Order: sequence, then C-alpha cells, then structure tokens
Amino acid sequence: MAEKILIVDDEKEIADLIEVYLKNDGYNVYKFYNGMDALKCIESTELDLAVLDVMLPDIDGFHICQKIREKYYYPIIMLTAKVEDSDKIMGLTIGADDYITKPFNPLEVVARVKTQLRRFVRYNNAANDEENNIPVSEYDIKGLIINKDMHKCTLYGSEIRLTPIEFSVLWYLCENRGKVISSEELFEHVWGDEFLDNNNTVMAHIGRLREKLKEPSRKPKFIKTVWGVGYTIEE
Repeated sequence: MAEKILIVDDEKEIADLIEVYLKNDGYNVYKFYNGMDALKCIESTELDLAVLDVMLPDIDGFHICQKIREKYYYPIIMLTAKVEDSDKIMGLTIGADDYITKPFNPLEVVARVKTQLRRFVRYNNAANDEENNIPVSEYDIKGLIINKDMHKCTLYGSEIRLTPIEFSVLWYLCENRGKVISSEELFEHVWGDEFLDNNNTVMAHIGRLREKLKEPSRKPKFIKTVWGVGYTIEE
C-alpha cells in the first residue's frame, strides 16, 4: 500500500510541484494551502509523513507540528524560506524530524521523504539492527546512500563514483554519524598509519568528497567541519 503524505504550503506552485514528484514515485498525497484544512485531514486520515511549511496564512507550521505530536509519531519535514538556525532549532525541538530551506530541488524533498519513511520503519521495528548487533551494510542520510556490500554511493538516486579511500572515509563518518571525528582518528582508521600534525591527506580527501557531493564550501549539507576538532556527518 502506498504511503500517505501530507503537504501543507500556501505557495501553490511549490505545493503542486512537490505533489507531482511524490505522486510520480507512487505516494498518495494530501495537499492543502492552509493550516486549518490540514488539521482536519490530520484528524481524519491515517498519514505516514507530513511536509509542513513554517509560514502559513492562518496558523504556522510549528503549531501543526505540535498538534501532530500530541497523538502521532510519523515523520515531519519542515519547509521554510528563512535560514536562521533559531527556526531550525525550534522545529526540531517541538518534534520535527528534518528541515529543508527554500529554494530547494524537488528531488531532494523526495529523497528526504524516502529517508524519513525508511528510518521510521527501521526505528519502530522490534529487531533494530544495531541494538541486536547485526552489522549495518547501508546508511541513508538525507538522500545520501552508501552501501558497503555493493561498495556503492548514490546522492538523490544518482551514483557518485568514489575511490576506495574516499569510500572508506565517507563510510567511517557515516558509521559514526552524530559524532565529531578528528583528522587523527580518521587517518589512523582509514590509512592504518600514524598521523602527523602536518599531514594534509585527510583534508584533501574531504575536499574531493565535498566536490563529488556538490557540497557548498561555506554551508556543506553532509560533511561538516568542526573547527579545531574534526569532521562530522549529522544524523
């Protein structure tokens, strides 16, 4: 059965575009241009995921997010034209699972939807792989999928060709997602050698990975630098 996706955005062009892309991928879409109609749908329909715009003409997306979390646990993705970290923190604090800033590529929205649905199923499965010490062979982080068994990496469905070292660097960061990994730890794990202070090997490989992932230099989406500490990929 196709998953049911709620879209709430008062910008009709954006809502309609997301609807087209999601329907093309086989999802059932419930689309609204205001918050009140969306709340009625939430109460009457068994949904699997919600995509909520923050700014709406009647009630904002934060309020809708809070109402959903009073009863339901399915994933929520927030959309916003603002770039302030305070909005992102607000959304995540009240129960949102992900955040996308406008303008965006519709394919990214579809990828994020798929990621959140997979996580929801996996995290609510009684036999969680990691808790039961079953080796994980694939990570899906905001549309970036890396599979160790097939030695394959894709971004929004398009394959990214990585060298064995680049793959190992990215895999180790994904394996330790949410943690900050120092250049020393990364080098010693991937290269199996002692790290020297003047060694720029890790930095060079991180730079090439970002190029292949088309990461903006100032605000990378995946591999982030924690200055003076190391690198991290957020969960």
